[in-house]
Amino acid sequence: MKRTKLVFGAVLTATALAATACGNSDPTTTDTGGQAPSDTIVVGSANFPENVLLATIYAEALKAGGVKVSTKLNIGSREAYIPGLKDGSIDLIPEYSGVLLQYFDSGATAVSSDDVFTALQDAVPSGLVVLDKSSAEDKDAIVVSQDTASQYNLTSIADLKPVAGDLTFGGPPEFKTRPDGIPGLAKNYGVTFGSYKTLDTGGPLTVSALKNGQVDAADLFTTDPSIPDNNFVVLEDPQNNFAAQNVLPLINETKATDQVKTTLNAISAKLDTQTLTDLLKKVYAKEDPTTVATDWLSSVGLG
Repeated sequence: MKRTKLVFGAVLTATALAATACGNSDPTTTDTGGQAPSDTIVVGSANFPENVLLATIYAEALKAGGVKVSTKLNIGSREAYIPGLKDGSIDLIPEYSGVLLQYFDSGATAVSSDDVFTALQDAVPSGLVVLDKSSAEDKDAIVVSQDTASQYNLTSIADLKPVAGDLTFGGPPEFKTRPDGIPGLAKNYGVTFGSYKTLDTGGPLTVSALKNGQVDAADLFTTDPSIPDNNFVVLEDPQNNFAAQNVLPLINETKATDQVKTTLNAISAKLDTQTLTDLLKKVYAKEDPTTVATDWLSSVGLG
């Protein structure tokens, strides 16, 4: 990611304001603010609800353990927040193993959960470190409407090859250039879409565009409740264009104290895909992400 979901106006309004307050309404900007205080862990997030929720879980768990924490949520895409981690303006962010590996090593070939994690530990640049991976996984997926799937007899990404030239694809701007995005679809499946419509990161714009026929296929996330709610079809990925995407913390090594590592690794030990999906449904139902995070942490003895 990996990473990028329903219409939920109140949450989006709040997150948009947060992005503006951070000076990061542009999803590709690299301005994440000044150096983080030495006694504080600054927890950042990407600009989509699931990542905001995960960042909030990290932040609230650390606070419960007596760690001084501040947050910079909705920073933008990986191209925006990785420089912030490197320059120390943020310290910690929830990540997805497969897309993070490809970000650091565009030639990476690992696809299984364990192989991706092993390769990622070697690929992370000096000064940053990944902690334990959770079993929770949220992968990018190529999704079409039921009508489109029926019209073109689509069950797999490979089925798009003969018809993609007549179709419009929708996704975030970075999907056009990432190795597992448009280049990966061309490389692994020979799929080249007729046009690309730049939307949000698996958010309500993408869902609406797919639902209303403004795009024929789109990049959504596998934990997105809008997929079953709208009877969308997730196309199979037999060539493993999208590698394993386990949720895990990426942290500035200087802030990875034993206490911080123990707290974050305990979260990873408790977090699985079904739990993440259930928590995200609550966010899309307009529950406050902080409340969702603290309630779950308390329920598993980490609050």
